[in-house]
Amino acid sequence: MHPRLHLRWHWAHWCLLLVCLLAAWTAPLPARAQAHGEVDELQLERTTEGLLLSASLRLELPEVVQDALYKGISMHFIAEAEVLRQRWYWYDKTVARATRYLRLNYQPLTRRWRLAQSSVPFAANGLGVSLGQNYEELSDALSAMQRIARWKIADEAQLDEGVPYVVNFQFRLDLSQLPRPLHIGAVGRSAWDIMLTRSVHLPPAEAPR
Repeated sequence: MHPRLHLRWHWAHWCLLLVCLLAAWTAPLPARAQAHGEVDELQLERTTEGLLLSASLRLELPEVVQDALYKGISMHFIAEAEVLRQRWYWYDKTVARATRYLRLNYQPLTRRWRLAQSSVPFAANGLGVSLGQNYEELSDALSAMQRIARWKIADEAQLDEGVPYVVNFQFRLDLSQLPRPLHIGAVGRSAWDIMLTRSVHLPPAEAPR
């Protein structure tokens, strides 16, 4: 083969390889199998205050988790939202991240359920800045926990006009908050692996006329 033709073939080969690699990096990841429930609905609303997220979850508590709750052991859950800026030439860039902490526990003396929510992790003594509400039935507490309304996950200044974004949402049971003996026994057991995930594309916002 002529040296110049060989050089052209070599260059074309590397260009094709680069295109294949970029396609693999930017292709959407396969949906992860949902454990013990599903994110039925996930909506995004872009306002002057920022990006708001509303979600409807379908959570199915395993029997072992319910048994632990009735024995007075608190269950901690974490809702996380990550806003990614899509980039065709490299990995997506995280521009915002929001986290919400929830603690569900049963009070045997009053036979009532209490659901507390906070934007920061709960203190080890169970105290801290949080919003809490009592419920007569477990189903009522779960119903409240599975509804997320207009949660601000990013400031408007963090989002550029004319740029597409992807929002990854995750709701999971925080096993690290379980009592140590229970934590050790729960690790690796699918009955404790509560994980709900969903991703939504946020179209580019048009510049005001």
